[in-house]
Amino acid sequence: MPGPRSYDDEYNAGGLVAKEASGDNAAALSVSEISAALKRVVEDRFGFVRIRGELSGVKRAASGHLYLSMKDENARIDGVMWRGNAQRLSFLPEDGVEVIATGKLTTYPGRSNYQIVIDRMEIAGEGALLALLARTKARLEAEGLFDPARKRALPFLPRVIGVVTSPTGAVIRDILHRLADRFPSHVLIWPVLVQGQGAAEQVAAAVRGFGAIAPGGPVPRPDLVIVARGGGSIEDLWSFNEEVVVRAIAACPIPIISAVGHETDTTLADFAADVRAPTPTAAAEMAVPVREDLLAQLGELALRTRRAVVRPVKLGRERLAVRAERLPRPEALLSAQAQRLDDLAERLRRGLRDRTVVARQALQADAARLSAPLLLARVERARDRLGAARLTPALVTQRIAAGQERLQALARLAASLNPDRVLERGYVRVTAADGRTVISRAAAAGEAALELHFRDGVLAVTPGEAALQPAAPRPRPVAKPGPKSSPPEQGKLL
Repeated sequence: MPGPRSYDDEYNAGGLVAKEASGDNAAALSVSEISAALKRVVEDRFGFVRIRGELSGVKRAASGHLYLSMKDENARIDGVMWRGNAQRLSFLPEDGVEVIATGKLTTYPGRSNYQIVIDRMEIAGEGALLALLARTKARLEAEGLFDPARKRALPFLPRVIGVVTSPTGAVIRDILHRLADRFPSHVLIWPVLVQGQGAAEQVAAAVRGFGAIAPGGPVPRPDLVIVARGGGSIEDLWSFNEEVVVRAIAACPIPIISAVGHETDTTLADFAADVRAPTPTAAAEMAVPVREDLLAQLGELALRTRRAVVRPVKLGRERLAVRAERLPRPEALLSAQAQRLDDLAERLRRGLRDRTVVARQALQADAARLSAPLLLARVERARDRLGAARLTPALVTQRIAAGQERLQALARLAASLNPDRVLERGYVRVTAADGRTVISRAAAAGEAALELHFRDGVLAVTPGEAALQPAAPRPRPVAKPGPKSSPPEQGKLL
């Protein structure tokens, strides 16, 4: 007969159906029960922890919650950051950033794993912060946001200057004081936080707000924008390294001067801006020129202009005087011509005298042929030939017909040149009271009264009057033919 069996024997014995042994205090637990027990143990034991590791698989859900993993060389742990805490982050989490997360450990029964619920997350030291800065800079630079070809020239003399900075710090006072000393300008201040939670979003919104101002509206649109902040550590200036600020500056349609920190401080906003100023005071100096220098320069240019105008006149006078001294005297220029004139006058006098002598001799030689009986005989012969000649009508009618043709041609020419001829086609001829034709508006304005010649009559008007006073129509002048020419005289028949 077998002896009594122990608990281990009963527990280790195989069987098809699980059985509860007598005295067994390890009751079977459900999966939910053991998961809940593990959750309580983990949360009680690790209710507050700080974990250092590198971010991996960072993603933000539509609900605003942040899901990520933290890892080192040998292990990995999941993490979650609820929306309220995620909105208070002072930097943008991304893969590869080494951080220190503060929160509590818990389990997630749905996947049988544990995770950290993060309440606060910080970058693990300045080295990790610089590494994040380098990665962000490389990524934005690859997109072309820092391309020098995008840089725009600053306006020479901006009428309106927008300033994005804190309204209570010393930066805005330095900028306003420097602008007043150099060239007083219209300044618009957009107050923002320059450090801490929400500063980056406010700076980006201010830059976009200045760019959205419409020209000619109730608020003047700035010609130049200055983004300024005083000096500080890399943590203090981190808002100006945020991607949202860099993208807002790069997309702004207005030229921007970045004056963040002191001369040795550099932020990503400096690379995205059109011009980087070492200090806010230097930004004010870059924004406007010195008014006194401009006035002095204008005076110098005006003096140079006067000199440029007077100098050609002075040089012309000097050159004219030199050339006048080189010209010969008028007496020397005309001496040869005067001498030749005297010679020609003497030759003319001798020639006239000789011609007179020759003519007198010829007249004396022909005196015999000019005797009265001889002349009377020639007149009698001419009278006889005239009496024998017959006067035919054709000699007279031909001359008359030729004259008529010339007269008709002149009449046609006068009709074509008649200024009233074009009135038949709807034109109007304007004359003064004395009959002069007026062809310009200035001449018409100087007349007390005008007459408008239409096809069917004349209308008298007064320049400048609203109502035109009609005058009695009078017939248009018609070109009259000239006086008939007398018939041509009968040509000499002899």
